[in-house]
Amino acid sequence: MVGRQVSTEHRDEIDGEPVFWRSEEAGANAGGASVLYVHGVPDTSDQWEPFLLRTGGVAVDLPGFGRTTKRGDFDFSIEGYGRWLDRFAEHVGLDRFRLVVHDWGALALSWAARRAASVERLAIIDAVPLLPGYRWHRLARVWRRRGLGELAMGLTTRWAARRMVPPQVVELAWPHFDQGTQRAILRLYRSADPEALAAAGARLGELTAPALVVWGEDDPYVPARFADAYAEALGGEARVLRAPGAGHWAWYDRPDLVTTVAEFVSR
Repeated sequence: MVGRQVSTEHRDEIDGEPVFWRSEEAGANAGGASVLYVHGVPDTSDQWEPFLLRTGGVAVDLPGFGRTTKRGDFDFSIEGYGRWLDRFAEHVGLDRFRLVVHDWGALALSWAARRAASVERLAIIDAVPLLPGYRWHRLARVWRRRGLGELAMGLTTRWAARRMVPPQVVELAWPHFDQGTQRAILRLYRSADPEALAAAGARLGELTAPALVVWGEDDPYVPARFADAYAEALGGEARVLRAPGAGHWAWYDRPDLVTTVAEFVSR
């Protein structure tokens, strides 16, 4: 991988619908297990590029995001994404794997708990809490309201987005932030009230693989206390790493976290 600047891009179909993912050859330390990276809102697999080039593995655009299907009748819920991840894992031959999630990529935790024996390592970065006690942040509450959420999405400009999230996030996500992605975001948030989030995480204790929970202490969307809550909910040994001065996309504020996560999942 010396000198590589980009991972390999794949475009194919699952059940007749387009799917896009990135891949990089796994490092020698992975022991034959791939690393699966799952992004959140409003991201795509592009955000995982610096991680992929260090660990190898697979990063996929979830339905509704990036270059994967955005058809309107997809089930944009935790359960719907779980069924789709079953199909994707089968499509790419993903058996044993190490899982890295960020933000709404947490939905893959619910999916992974159903196949916990296949999960060898787990890294959680500023993830939506599939845990009791979380209440949505202000922007999410707007998106969850019908009519108001559509209005807010329609009024979102690149300039406005840069005021809410890091510019690096905007530059990667904006080319794909079309009506299909906006619809996916609204439906996903509306499918998940606090009780549904807690229910989705009911089997987190079945994930017994070694885990690393990374959290930006200045995350404006999810309080850092949920890093400890995740570590307590998991069934195996979990290390918590809080990152002072880092926000929701912690590795943009603390680039050293890319190396920290990569070394953990490759170990």
